[in-house]
Amino acid sequence: MYFDSHAHLEDSQFDKDRQELITKAKKEGVEWIVDPGSDLPSSKAAVTLAQNHDFIYAAVGIHPQEAWDITQDTYNALEQLTQNPKVVAIGEIGLDYHYQENPPREVQIEVFEQQIQMASRLKLPIIVHNREAHGDTFEILKKNFNQNSGGVMHSYSGSVEMAKKFIELGLYLSISGPVTFKNAKKNVEVVREIPLEYLLIETDSPYLTPVPFRGKKNHPSMVKYVAQKIADIKNISVEQVAKITKENAMKLFRIY
Repeated sequence: MYFDSHAHLEDSQFDKDRQELITKAKKEGVEWIVDPGSDLPSSKAAVTLAQNHDFIYAAVGIHPQEAWDITQDTYNALEQLTQNPKVVAIGEIGLDYHYQENPPREVQIEVFEQQIQMASRLKLPIIVHNREAHGDTFEILKKNFNQNSGGVMHSYSGSVEMAKKFIELGLYLSISGPVTFKNAKKNVEVVREIPLEYLLIETDSPYLTPVPFRGKKNHPSMVKYVAQKIADIKNISVEQVAKITKENAMKLFRIY
């Protein structure tokens, strides 16, 4: 029923209960999961996890906060991982300006651009992390993004106006736990104004846990709370949200 388009099941927070929560997710209607890496080791771990579970797929990439000392060898290793048929995207990649100069913005931009270009060459979609860097993220995507390869703005947190710009570039928007928070005015407005045909849902496990479990560890079974909130905002059934967001994700990641 549900497609969790972004869950870090390889994260060490799942070391004690990973298999239990994967089994729970499948039992509770999560049909597909994409696990994106954030550096080379986690990308390798995501691929291994995907190989061991038929309904889990992997993405490989360098998160902006991990963009230190990236060499051509790193890009070569990522590209080698994409040869595995369970790898469906390049990600999680992008920009994060929340922490000043960590790494420096020019370093983040260089690594982001290199990975967008890699994805375009490999004809793979991208999973984009964008934290407090909306303007630069948009300009870089406008210059480098291959619409034919596709992509998604992971855990979208920007305005409706910026959302429309990303959609015009050919990107989906993925909605996560913060849409359920009491102060989620922007997120709610985006869900209200953007057609369901452009939306995906995700948990970003183990982070961004939705209400009513905020403060606890997130996991893929909780994606249903994101879907239910979208259904409430749009005044439609949760089944319709699950169906269309699943179809969107399957199209983006070419899972059939």
